[in-house]
Amino acid sequence: MKAFKYLSPTTVEEAIALHGQHSETAKYIAGGTDVIVKLKEGWMEPDYLISLKKIEEMSELHKNDATGELSIGALVTHATLEKSLMIQNEYPIIYDAVSNIGSLQVRNVGTIGGNLINAVPSADGAIPLIALDGVALLHGPEGERSIEVKDLFVQPYKTVLKPREILKKVTIPPQTSHTGSAYIKFGRRAAMELPLIGIGVLLTVNDDLVTCAKARICLGVAAPTPMRAFDAESLLVGKKIDEKILIEAGKIAADESKVRDSVRGKAWHRKEMIRVMVRRMGLKCLQIIRNNS
Repeated sequence: MKAFKYLSPTTVEEAIALHGQHSETAKYIAGGTDVIVKLKEGWMEPDYLISLKKIEEMSELHKNDATGELSIGALVTHATLEKSLMIQNEYPIIYDAVSNIGSLQVRNVGTIGGNLINAVPSADGAIPLIALDGVALLHGPEGERSIEVKDLFVQPYKTVLKPREILKKVTIPPQTSHTGSAYIKFGRRAAMELPLIGIGVLLTVNDDLVTCAKARICLGVAAPTPMRAFDAESLLVGKKIDEKILIEAGKIAADESKVRDSVRGKAWHRKEMIRVMVRRMGLKCLQIIRNNS
């Protein structure tokens, strides 16, 4: 592994300035679960690593009681989200996803921001944030800008971030009543496994507890980037949710996907999992809504 200098700024502005001083020879690092592997295997050879760990505002997990908005700093670890009772109770789709990322050791240091910025199709952390209509706040030399998490990804390992930009946090708008959400990761084994497919479903229903007011069906490893199944979502909105219509939504979502054969799984199998799991997660959402009502 090539030798490098390690820099520890305490503000976002200082980190951006340091990156500007060292240009292409510098890389940002957060938890390091991806960057360190790339360094060891020679996939990147920076002269400077700019650690973001001492930027306190990026480690904040906070819900505004007045507005209902949730703020997740990019440096919040998967373990922090997993252990948060607020996340477990109010955002079960986030808990479902982060509690299945890697090993306990990886979750203790790996960050939600790093999971997004790495931009792999199998990023578990991206699916719940897309389903929850998350908005990413980016900070670069030209100041701050916001972008919906669903629009953050360009292709595998590439996001819309400009040179020197930092993902500061993700904000989640307030959740309306009668909302349930769930995520499932399907792999060949239960632990420390990249998903063959990942499915997240969010449903909001009217006061009758059956008529769909809002639907999100989000898929990982179903396309080059995490995606929403818009046609399947449209089918559900305004309809009474039952197992029959969820089966139809699963079929449409499978057809919308862009799954492919790989060394880890066949396209037909991934499509079948989408069909089955959209139904199961939809029913789980309904159960959560009824339990909370």
